[in-house]
Amino acid sequence: MAECAALEMQYGPRSSGVQIPPSPPKTMKEYRQLTRSDFDHEMALKTRWGDMDALGHLNHVKYLTYMENARIAYYSSLGFGDLRHNQKPSIILGGMSIEYLSQVSHPATLSICHRVNRIGSKSFDFLGAIFEDGKDFPVCTGLFKIISFDYKNQKSVQVPQIIRENLHKGL
Repeated sequence: MAECAALEMQYGPRSSGVQIPPSPPKTMKEYRQLTRSDFDHEMALKTRWGDMDALGHLNHVKYLTYMENARIAYYSSLGFGDLRHNQKPSIILGGMSIEYLSQVSHPATLSICHRVNRIGSKSFDFLGAIFEDGKDFPVCTGLFKIISFDYKNQKSVQVPQIIRENLHKGL
């Protein structure tokens, strides 16, 4: 138990010098100054015409879809498959907090970045950010609470060791 508590407090500055807090901040303002180098996984994506809304900018729901695709790719890069229903353990999204920082218009090339940001005994957080090409700071940030989950028994389980090993990889 003490080991888990110690892991949860392993937060530190990344290359931009932004201090990542051990729990979601009251506001996500702390994440506005993150840069691509503050993340361990990056996925490029080009927007599509259908991603726009009636106001001519990307629909807010598309940001969530982009981040979901990048989370799955990141999770897969850690050694887990894309389809995880039968894996032991698998994961399930337990909650999220999103902050939209600026508008993006189509066409655009985006970088969707993630990192493991917090680890508990049965859950962990992915911190995500979307960057538009040519911009240093994110257009959107998200904090996603991921629960390690056993679908067969319908209960939460211990976070896999490989996730623990990737907490702030590269610090």
